[in-house]
Amino acid sequence: MSSTSTTTPLAPHPDRLFPADPGARAVARTVYDAVRDLPIISPHGHVDAALIADDQPFPDPATLLVTPDHYVLRLLHANGVGLQDLGRPDHSGAHPLPDGREVWRRLAEHWDDFAGTPVRYWFETELHDVFGLTEHPSATNADEQYDRIAAALATPALRPRALFDSFGIEVLATTDGPADDLAAHARLAADPSFTGRVLPTFRADAVFDPSRPDWRHVVASIGEASGIDTGTHDGLLAALRDRRRYFIEHGATATDTGVLDAGSTPLSATERARIHAAAQQGPSGVTAAEAVAYRHDMLFRWAEMSVEDGLVMQLHPGVVRNHHAPTLERFGPDTGHDLPAVGAFTEPLRPLLEAFGTTPGFHLVLFTVDETVFSREIGPLAGFYPAVYAGAPWWFIDTPAAIGRYRAAVTDSAGFTKTSGFIDDTRAYCSIPARHDMARRADAAYLASLVVTHQLGEEDAVHTARRIVSDIPRATFKL
Repeated sequence: MSSTSTTTPLAPHPDRLFPADPGARAVARTVYDAVRDLPIISPHGHVDAALIADDQPFPDPATLLVTPDHYVLRLLHANGVGLQDLGRPDHSGAHPLPDGREVWRRLAEHWDDFAGTPVRYWFETELHDVFGLTEHPSATNADEQYDRIAAALATPALRPRALFDSFGIEVLATTDGPADDLAAHARLAADPSFTGRVLPTFRADAVFDPSRPDWRHVVASIGEASGIDTGTHDGLLAALRDRRRYFIEHGATATDTGVLDAGSTPLSATERARIHAAAQQGPSGVTAAEAVAYRHDMLFRWAEMSVEDGLVMQLHPGVVRNHHAPTLERFGPDTGHDLPAVGAFTEPLRPLLEAFGTTPGFHLVLFTVDETVFSREIGPLAGFYPAVYAGAPWWFIDTPAAIGRYRAAVTDSAGFTKTSGFIDDTRAYCSIPARHDMARRADAAYLASLVVTHQLGEEDAVHTARRIVSDIPRATFKL
């Protein structure tokens, strides 16, 4: 237990994240005030569309705010709290699930462990603005705060659709599997009482890697959903094109792909067909080198499909998934043990960009968790290729400090218009406005630094800030 038993006031400062210098801070306030209330455009996230379609009350504070959020889980786990104590099912059967109150107590007891982190920043804004809390969580007030949040969650004002409106969300993109029937999206689109936009995003990571144990299952499910035999590589490509069309019919404007690296060297039709046929025999049917070659070719094919159908291609490479095998076995994926890898884009993407990088209408948004590549590779790529956009800091680096470093690194080469706008990349529904507000404040601080050093006029800074939260994500993601 790391938190003290005393409580302290919770009152987020109105100038948080703004520069310390009074002149720069005044400019940042002006810039931020111009965008603070603009609608939220969230072109990449992981909220389940069924949450909004069903519009059921959230079950309890811990289920909403702690258990599904791997940002929270990983830091609590790092400070000695077992995942079984945070509501994650233990596949070993050794531990029954705790109730929500016990999970919330663990968070409150370890509140000090989040000091200085973006997770605490989001939490403070969320707890204060959404739930009206006026004290930091602690061992002393944990039960009282749990009861207060639980009571609030039972009110109509905190149902998912009411929050969608009160948060000011205009567009929310979800992440959906290639065989998903998108029934929740269809229900929302057909409901005249819901006026927001919830768009599916096509995510088919498993088909890229034939060494994955679930590759055959996912490939078969795509065949079943499309009615096309995926036993051959040509059949798989045809089925994927069919499913992409289905997503477009349901409002999708983008795909998303998470792979280990950005290699994109194409294979001959004969070679990719041979590896595909071998993989149909099971993961042991392909060598490690063949699996990598197949994955690189598939990334090339993905760009080829985006050129054909117009879907924006988001690329999220560079994460080592499920780093701790015992945790994966006991608790499954998305439990905090994914870790960053070294990033590279310039050479790995050269085959893809030589083929498609100047093709009109093709949009490729590059994300990284290795911020050293922003100035070395992503910014320069976006500064030449019409197709390339510099994705916002993501996952391990979606922090106030990293946003400032990103702007400084990318703007030199690519300016502002060849960026993505902010992405919240979250399953934590109630943190969405806190995350977007953080980005608006951080960008206001960066733009203020340009104004006070006479690199940009104040009017230009305000105009740019508005574009960052509105025009730029609309254009980049074809919204």
